[in-house]
Formats: sequence, C-alpha cells, structure tokens
Amino acid sequence: MRTTSTLLSAVGLTAQLSAAAYTLQDDYSLSSFFDRFTFYTGTDPTAGFVDYVDETTAEANGLVNTSSSSVYMGVDHTNVASSSGRQSVRIASDTTYNHGLFILDLAHMPGGICGTWPAFWLLGSDWPNNGEIDIIEGVNQQTTNDMTLHTSDGCTITDSGFTGTMTTDNCYVYAAGQSSNAGCGITDPSTASYGAGFNANGGGVFATEWTSSAISIYFFPRGSIPSDITDGSPDPSTWGTPVASFSGGCDIDDHFSGMQIIFDTTFCGDWAGNVWSTGSCASAASTCSDYVANNPSAFTDAYWTVNALQVYQDQDSSTTNSAAVPASNSTSHKGQGHHVPSPSYVRRARRELRERAMGMHA
Repeated sequence: MRTTSTLLSAVGLTAQLSAAAYTLQDDYSLSSFFDRFTFYTGTDPTAGFVDYVDETTAEANGLVNTSSSSVYMGVDHTNVASSSGRQSVRIASDTTYNHGLFILDLAHMPGGICGTWPAFWLLGSDWPNNGEIDIIEGVNQQTTNDMTLHTSDGCTITDSGFTGTMTTDNCYVYAAGQSSNAGCGITDPSTASYGAGFNANGGGVFATEWTSSAISIYFFPRGSIPSDITDGSPDPSTWGTPVASFSGGCDIDDHFSGMQIIFDTTFCGDWAGNVWSTGSCASAASTCSDYVANNPSAFTDAYWTVNALQVYQDQDSSTTNSAAVPASNSTSHKGQGHHVPSPSYVRRARRELRERAMGMHA
C-alpha cells in the first residue's frame, strides 16, 4: 500500500508539473500595447494597394487606439485613397521568439470584406530560412480561416492529428507541384473562425503552440474558451485535437527561429487582387484597387479588436530583445519582415552592451 501510495503521489506530481509547464513570459498590456511593436512604413512588396503609416500618423488619423479593455487597429474608412493606397497599419513585435504558446483573444477581425487581406502571423528573419507561421489569414469575402507555414526546402506535413482540412503538404515556398509560395496549408471548416462569422459571434481565442515536434493551432469561439486560458494557466494537453497541426517530415527547429509577432491589414495585391475577377467582389468594381480607393465606407469594419495577447514559455523556450539582435530585412508573401528597433530599445541595447563590457552583466 505504501508503494502504491508513493506511486500515485508521483503520478499526481507529474501531472501537476505537466499542467504547470507553461508560464507567462510576455503579457502585451493593453495600455502600453504599441510600445512593444514597431510600425512598418515601407512599400508592400506584394503590390498591395496600401499605405502603411507610422504610429504618430496612425494615432492622429484614428487608425489605432487603446483603452482599458481592448486595442483597436483599423484602416482609413473616411477618405478616397490616394494613388499610394488606403492607409493602414502593420506592426511587428520588438521581441523575437523561439518556441512558445501564443494566445490571442480577439473580439473582432478585419476579414470578410472585398479587397481586404488581413493576417496575424509569426515571421523569422532571412525569409524563408527562419520560417513563417500564418495563424489568421484570408482575403475578400472568405468565410473560413487559412493557416499556413512557409519554409525553406525540406519541410512537409502529414494529413493527420487535426480537425481542419489540409490543402497542401509541402511547406517549401518553391515546392514542385504547388503554386509558388503556397506553403503547407490547413483550412478551418468553421465559419466562426474568420470574417463575418467570427465577428458576429463576438470573436474568440487563437492559441498557437510551437514546440520542437509540431506547430499546432487551436481556435476557441467565444463561449467555448477553456477555463485554464481565462485563468492564466493554459494547458494544451487538455484542449483536445487542434484545428491545425504541422508535423511529419519537418525538423521544426531547423526551419523556425527568432520570430516576431505581426498584425497587418493590406488590400488587393498578389492574393486578394489576383482572385478579384473570379469571385463575387468583381460585381462591385472592375478592379480591386478601384473598389478599395473609391469606397472608404466599405472598410468601416476592417479593424482588429484585441482583448489580450500573451506569450507563455516552457523552460526550453527563449525570447530575444530584437534591439540587441536586430532582425534583418526579409521578404514573405505578405511583404517584408523589415524591422527597425525603436529608439528606446536601441538606447537600452547600447547601455547593456556597455555594461557587459564593464562586467556588469553576466
């Protein structure tokens, strides 16, 4: 009996340790949310009809704001767009990650509107060598969420272990037999996962677990969010089967590293623009850019409402301040991963370097 008791105690301890494997690393506080991101202002390399503006302009024009309960990121929905495109924002985190559990609580997303191409994703430098993880993505009046990985050669996935529908299995951006830059993709069959259906239901939570063995994405609609997430002690082992799980013929650690968190909303371009003529949006205007330029009120609902963004880590994961290790320019199918550290981070990095030289840092 003593042996059995000891064994049960050990099993219980193991379960507790497993449940406590993830601890909060970064809580993107709503009041200071944008302090931890850099606003990208370059030209969209995917030929998007978009004018990405800096933080000062975004605030002045009402494209971003914060409150005690949420963060708003929208687009210009008042003015006819200039020749450079409709004003919008693209932000990249000043911290880069290696592994982690990324939990995003959204009340609203920009999807489901003709001309839009919103995305929430993770991007490594030197694309595609350090990878790309698209967690939320779609175009025009799409009704379900697309989740995709983009990598260098030698990464494929198997069609098992998830509830979504696999559309392509080779994550290599130039894989033979797939459209260029298709990557490996899985689609969520639920209309509550994207666009109008997502917003009508009050949003939900996307949880992305990135480990050495797999990259798994879970979606929980509002009203079905696990209590361990709301309690701040997430345990993916209790969540059931993910909607997407990328694993199989892929060394995850070899293809994904040093990734930034990115939000953006672009228009038209290489995806939304290229499929314009084949969908119902074509009845609204002859071209995507004409529609986006001349119908500002159509984009009133093209905004993100973030209730919370948190990153949890286990003991084997790590983060890097990207000012100390600047992210190099990179190009992806949604545009450059260009990152310029904010002045405060640059100053802090320089100070830390001086302190290391003086023996003040380990």
